[in-house]
Amino acid sequence: MVPLAKREQPLRILFVTSEMAPFSKTGGLGDVSGALPRQLLAAGEDVRVLVPWYGRPDSAQLRHRADLWLPFSGERVEILSPMDHPQWLFLRHPDYERPGSPYQNPAGEDWPDNAERFARLCRAAAEIAQGRVPELSWQAELVHANDWQTGLVPYLLELEARIGAARPRTLLTIHNLAYQGRFDPAVLERLHLPVTDFHPQGTELYGSFSFLKAGLVYADHLSTVSPTYAREIQRPEFGMGLDGLLRARSGALSGILNGIDSEQWNPAADPYLPAHYSADDLQGKATCKARLQQELGLFPDPHVPLLGMISRLVEQKGSDLVLALAPELLKRGLQLVVLGSGERSLEQRLRELGATHRGQMAARIGFDEALSHRIEAGADMFLMPSRFEPCGLNQMYSLRYGTVPIVQETGGLADTVHDVDGPMAQLGNGFVFHPAQVDTLRAAILRAERYFRRTALWHELQRRGMSEDHSWRSAALAYRDLYRSLL
Repeated sequence: MVPLAKREQPLRILFVTSEMAPFSKTGGLGDVSGALPRQLLAAGEDVRVLVPWYGRPDSAQLRHRADLWLPFSGERVEILSPMDHPQWLFLRHPDYERPGSPYQNPAGEDWPDNAERFARLCRAAAEIAQGRVPELSWQAELVHANDWQTGLVPYLLELEARIGAARPRTLLTIHNLAYQGRFDPAVLERLHLPVTDFHPQGTELYGSFSFLKAGLVYADHLSTVSPTYAREIQRPEFGMGLDGLLRARSGALSGILNGIDSEQWNPAADPYLPAHYSADDLQGKATCKARLQQELGLFPDPHVPLLGMISRLVEQKGSDLVLALAPELLKRGLQLVVLGSGERSLEQRLRELGATHRGQMAARIGFDEALSHRIEAGADMFLMPSRFEPCGLNQMYSLRYGTVPIVQETGGLADTVHDVDGPMAQLGNGFVFHPAQVDTLRAAILRAERYFRRTALWHELQRRGMSEDHSWRSAALAYRDLYRSLL
């Protein structure tokens, strides 16, 4: 990680999130929450990260920092920190330590008390931000909230300002507008929130109370995770019912492209890989492909294009397009490996395809960090046919690993992948298609296959992507500039 230039007076930032890698992760939010605060700390900023503790075997390595009794409910929560990272503040309460994901039970159903669970996080964040936890001896200048689970934080701080209390400035980052934290308005009484703000200009969203809308209305500034997505969500087809509000707040909306952890994702030193390689020496990538084929039971053939996909198995990600096209691709002799979980029907169809096409296709349902690294290294091409994609990280991992991305032109995919045959061909690093349809995806894959058969041209394309810098450095600089402008 390349440190940013330091300044004399560090910014006091409370970063509030529902997940943070490596402790908890369901998607890109966990990666961002694990990487951005670290980069800001390396720059000398005074950052605290507040995140629920979902329970891990190494909990004995945490130390008690404070007990906090929340306003209105009076319930007790505990604040813990790792011994070697006092800046990470874990919020401990029995309702967080459950089997399943942070948001759903093992059957894939939302926890029925999610409103209470994440309101608890937001209440604790407001107390810490206002310096009302004496044991921490710390108060925030700015609170950076993330997605619907923390959308109440700007609203709670605004409620304090209405009664004359000074408050920190607030920023809400939208990682995915599709998840809005919508609940029956009866929840207002249980959460001790005023009904006077439950109207179309306040916290109401089509008859529901929305955590996300509360944040969008009352935060001082909004951001999202790519410039293109910031423009897209102001249009009805991407705005998820909030495009009007986002257009009205367009002067307070920024798009900052996410980065990747270039130390964790580094093919020259990745501990999960059987061989290492770089843009200057791609030999190790061939070894990674051969070992991946062996691990997943695919026919060992270096000359067959191997397509990889690591994704939530939902319609947004275009999983259905890949499933529809897979039999045709496999009939052509291509190989396909998919890692992910999501809708049960898509999972079942993947299992069936994998069983029918043994030797050519492998489907792994679930999350496997080590395997995800080996797929990025061993695949020749990476599929991201998302219908919308706020930022996306896997296309940047793929570029770093010399695995050429094939993407639908949307959001952060459009900001990072440029078509080798398009108007920016001199910067071409992948294959782009539009719109999200089986025919357009097929055409992009066939174009990629033709390039793959031309070895020298393919290696040039791989090296071009590997030479790009998608680290967190530039994103952290942009966030720091935004923080300063808000203060």
